[in-house]
Amino acid sequence: MEHRTLSTSDGSIITPRENTVNHRIVLNSRPVGAPSAHNFLLEECIVPEPSSGQILLRTVYLSLDPYMRGRMSDAPSYAAPVAVGEVMVGGTLSRVEASRHPDYQPGDLVRSFSGWQSYALSDGTGLIKLDPDMRHHSLALGVLGMPGFTAYMGLLDIGQPKEGETVVVAAASGAVGSVVGQIAKIKGCRAVGIAGGPDKCRYVVDELGFDACIDHRSIDFPQQLAAACPKGIDVYFESVGGAVFDAVLPLLNARARVPLCGLIAHYNDTALPQGPDRLGLLTRTLLTKRIKMQGFIIFDDYGDRFGEFLKQMNIWLKEDRIKIREHIIEGLENAPQAFIGLLQGKNFGKLLVHVGHD
Repeated sequence: MEHRTLSTSDGSIITPRENTVNHRIVLNSRPVGAPSAHNFLLEECIVPEPSSGQILLRTVYLSLDPYMRGRMSDAPSYAAPVAVGEVMVGGTLSRVEASRHPDYQPGDLVRSFSGWQSYALSDGTGLIKLDPDMRHHSLALGVLGMPGFTAYMGLLDIGQPKEGETVVVAAASGAVGSVVGQIAKIKGCRAVGIAGGPDKCRYVVDELGFDACIDHRSIDFPQQLAAACPKGIDVYFESVGGAVFDAVLPLLNARARVPLCGLIAHYNDTALPQGPDRLGLLTRTLLTKRIKMQGFIIFDDYGDRFGEFLKQMNIWLKEDRIKIREHIIEGLENAPQAFIGLLQGKNFGKLLVHVGHD
């Protein structure tokens, strides 16, 4: 990753001083295939001053999530791409540092979308005030934020699990999948996870309470998955695609439901995958088994139900029915490498960057 110091409007060079310099990471170039450090640029610029109606936010935590890979591309998608030279997008937990907005005071804790930078200006749009007495503020970006909301609505609204059914969860140790499986258990289902490596699989079973977890790196992964699902699969929560979905497809029961929130195995694809065309097999299976497969974008499709989710998830957390694991990286400068690792499955739990003190 390169580094650049930006000059001020009068041409003078910024001399870094505490609380005067905004560090930000911008998209330096669009990746072809897997992202690399060269696609990111660390910049230093002066901390902006809020004008009337604005708030200056100081980032405490930055959330790193797989969807960001799509925003680095200029291919058509559900959201506009990040422009080259612009700050990388991302959900953040922030403190109000200064305010000229009547609804916000210095010290307020907010969930925001400031992106990969230590300071940002806001007019209040999209900000959500958080309880200052929250025990762990970072949960607002995980189980009480977008990942938890995705798990809750995707499983309960699209998956509609019924007691006694088998729910299979891709990326089961991750921020979304770990919550999906635990909700499935609360609803009386058999929860089978899929994860990468024995440590993650042990965690999913021993700590999160899944009934089984299969390592997708195993040579006989399809056979192990079939053995763990003797009655087939009623709900498959999809966020991976690739060889994982290939193993799941023949196990889907009639009228199975497949909530689709991501396809991380394909985010770096530059061409169609090698091998036979599986479209016919997929569509025939969907038809003959009357399977419901539905993609969703969480805040676009369910934003009006966030309060419902938050109320129920807080209850489950207080009852210790939902357990969480966070993977925290120190320092904004380490965000690019952490994000690259996320796409390779190197994270273990919800991936966050600790940007500033709180």
